[in-house]
This record gives sequence, structure tokens and C-alpha cells, in this order.
Amino acid sequence: MIVDLPSTSTVAISKKLVALRQDTGAMALGRVLTLLIVVDEQDAEEAIQAANDASRQHPCRIIAVVIGNKRGQSRIDAQIRVGGDAGASEVVVLRLYGALTDHGRSVVIPLLLPDSPVVAWWPTDAPVHVAQDPIGSMAQRRITDAAESKSPRATLKSRAEAYTRGDTDLAWTRVTLWRGLLAAALDQPPFEPVIEATVTGGSDSPSTDLLAAWLALTLRCPVRRARSRTGTGMVSVRLERRSGAIDLVRPDGSIATLSQPGQPVRRISLARRATAECLADELRRLDPDEIYEETIRSGLAKVGTKTVTASEAVREGEAPSVKEAERASRRLARSASKASSAEMVQVPAPTPKADTAVVKKAAARKLAKTKATGTTAKAKAATKRAPKGGKA
Repeated sequence: MIVDLPSTSTVAISKKLVALRQDTGAMALGRVLTLLIVVDEQDAEEAIQAANDASRQHPCRIIAVVIGNKRGQSRIDAQIRVGGDAGASEVVVLRLYGALTDHGRSVVIPLLLPDSPVVAWWPTDAPVHVAQDPIGSMAQRRITDAAESKSPRATLKSRAEAYTRGDTDLAWTRVTLWRGLLAAALDQPPFEPVIEATVTGGSDSPSTDLLAAWLALTLRCPVRRARSRTGTGMVSVRLERRSGAIDLVRPDGSIATLSQPGQPVRRISLARRATAECLADELRRLDPDEIYEETIRSGLAKVGTKTVTASEAVREGEAPSVKEAERASRRLARSASKASSAEMVQVPAPTPKADTAVVKKAAARKLAKTKATGTTAKAKAATKRAPKGGKA
């Protein structure tokens, strides 16, 4: 259900929410938090859809503050979405115009859920210091996305300088699976220290920078950043040890290969994470992320700004070859397909149904044969019973 309230006020919006609650049931009693989205008109629907998907794991009240034209008369155009149009949440879309675009905090305060946490999310451009933003100052967690900025590396640097406990970034959430796989690989023997590491990813990928910073901070070894073409995202990680290298390579953006000494190469599902999935991960915890804090404030400086191209890193033996990893992945896929085909159980073909005429003829022949056999047996028995010499 979608209810439009053009040129309205926060009082009218609150009354309408109460009326909808009475008509449709207690839709707000199971909400665990209030999610504030600050976005422009162009990206509003995509952000609201991602929040709806995330709310299926974390039911919440979503308040989207859509910044409209700052010129002209001040007004609020509101829209309330409940039921199937709001996922597991209730959505309040506030389109602000005129001077109200600078007073989003005053508009959303009357609509916050009482006695519940507040999370603020900027899907695209965010203030330099989100904790000092009027809306950000109300939130326990403040979520940004450096990948959506024009200069991701510069954005990460400014985020590090202006970091406040409770800040986080979806670029960090996107490398969660990579961090888990690398940690699991290092937990297996031989338990040797990592001598050096090389992280390869797109030149516009802040997730690659954060993963390199985390490795430099955690492993306390030199980490080299190799850049691939724009838009490729995370590509590969090589961890050098005395016994050999651990290579985690994702050549196609969905399937990765993990190779390490003494073990066969494995194919791993490592698809790029959707925004809704990353947002749901961040909504699971409302306390500050200490690992992210250490990574962005201390780890980035350990990596440095000097980078090499991915092809140069491969030629120097510092990074794994993406083409070789792709061939290995296809070879493993073919082997798995053949193995699964060999294990299939073949059902025998059903016996064809016999023709009725043929069955009748066979039955008649068998019956005739049985009768003939019976007649012969009776004749022999009568011959044996007849007296010899013609005596009666």
C-alpha cells in the first residue's frame, strides 16, 4: 500500500501512520531500529529497494530523506509505504524542497521510533565528517559508501581523518568474505609467517585498498597494491610464505580459485556482494567496528600510495596470473561435471507392453498343448487297466 501526502507536515504524517496502524494492524511494534537514508532524487528508489531487502532480516522503520530542489518555496511531499511495498518494514519517503533541505534533522525527529537505535546511511555522496552532520549526530551507526564517490582513495583518506566511533563503510563490508577465506587458509599448516603480500584490484576499488590495509596491519609485513582496470573490483591476493604462496584469485567476479602448497586447487563461490546484503550485515551490529577503525586509521598509511599495474606485478612474480586461474577454474568445472555425470544412476528402460493378440495366441497354444498332453495320458492309463487274454 502506498499513500501519497503532497505538501504535508510531520504532524499529518504521524497521524496517517497511526491511522494505517489501526487499519492494517500493529505494523510498528516489531521494528528494531530506525534507518535514515539521505539521498538525492536520482538514487532514491534504488536505495529504498536495497533497504527494503535488508529489512527482511532486520525489521525497521525506513525514513528516506530525499533532497530536492533547494530553490523555491519550502514544502514536504511525503509518501508512506506499508505491506508488500515496504518489505518487512514501513517506509516514509520525505521529499524536501526549499529551505527545508538544510533542516532534515528537524523533519525526521518526530517520526523516529521511540526507544530504538538510529542508523544513518548515505548511499552516494556523504558529508566529509558524517558524525557532525545534523542527521548523522543522531545515529549510533553511520554508514557510507566510498565506492560511490568520484575519488574513492581520497574519500578513504578523508574518512580516516574524520573518523568517529560508529562510522563504517560498505567498501569494508564487501571484503568480509575475502578476509574470512584468507584467515582460514592461514589457519592451516604449515603455520609460517607471511613474508610479503600483494593485493590486486581495480584502480577505483576502495575495497582493495582496505583489504591491503587490513593485511598490512594484521600480518605486519610489506603489502603491495597492484591496480587493474577500472570496474574490475577485487581481483586477487597473494600471500608469500617460505613454503610457497597462497593465491586467492577471482577472474570473473563470481567464482574464485584458492591454491596453496600441498593442497589441490579449489573453486570457491565468491560473487560480488549486493548493496542490500552489505547493508544487512552492517545492521547486525550497532556497536563500533574496532577492526575497521584500526584499518582505516592505521592500516592505510602502512600500504602507502605507490602502486604498480597488475600486469607488472604478474611479470615480476608478485601476483598470480588471472588467465591461469581462469583456465584452472574451467578445468576444475569440467572435472566436477564429469564426476557428477558418472555418479548418475541410469534407470533401465521399461519393458514394452505385449500385444493383446499375441498374448491370446500364446495362451491358446499353451491350452491346446495342455489338452493334448492330458488326452495321451488318459489313453495310456486305460491300456494298462485292460485284462490280458480277453478275460472279463
